[in-house]
Amino acid sequence: MTTMEQDQRTERGDRPPAEGWHVLTFALCGGEYAIDLRHVQEVKCWSAITPIPNAPPHIKGVMNLRGTIVPIIDLRARFAMPETEYGRSAVIIMVKVDGKVQGLVVDAVSDVVNLGGTNVHPPPDLDGVASRQITGMVQREETLVTVLDLAAVLSDDGARAAAAQR
Repeated sequence: MTTMEQDQRTERGDRPPAEGWHVLTFALCGGEYAIDLRHVQEVKCWSAITPIPNAPPHIKGVMNLRGTIVPIIDLRARFAMPETEYGRSAVIIMVKVDGKVQGLVVDAVSDVVNLGGTNVHPPPDLDGVASRQITGMVQREETLVTVLDLAAVLSDDGARAAAAQR
């Protein structure tokens, strides 16, 4: 990652602040992930989603959120993970990044965690888009939690690069 990319992440708030860093953790395909809590607007139970014809595979569809039509992104499809039938534990995390509200379908929400004082490791040195979508890695008890950079995950460039890797 270049210094310029690191500076841009810091400006967006994707890096841990000095006083502590609150994240929302969630399960996805057997792994544990986290996103910066400052982006989370609400967590909704699984509900009906209207499909959009010819949408990319990771766009599950749209839903009406109090009068606003919100795109719903399936993170399993976005990360080229195996598909699943969503059950009662599946939720939609409503996030706001760069002024745009979007919903993220995940297997289950785990917890809100303060990462202040923990050792946030830099993203692993991976080729391509994968390392740009990761803010850091945190050891939490027996689990390694992947902290996602939502702006990179939700960007069109990131989606095209992920699709090209499949």
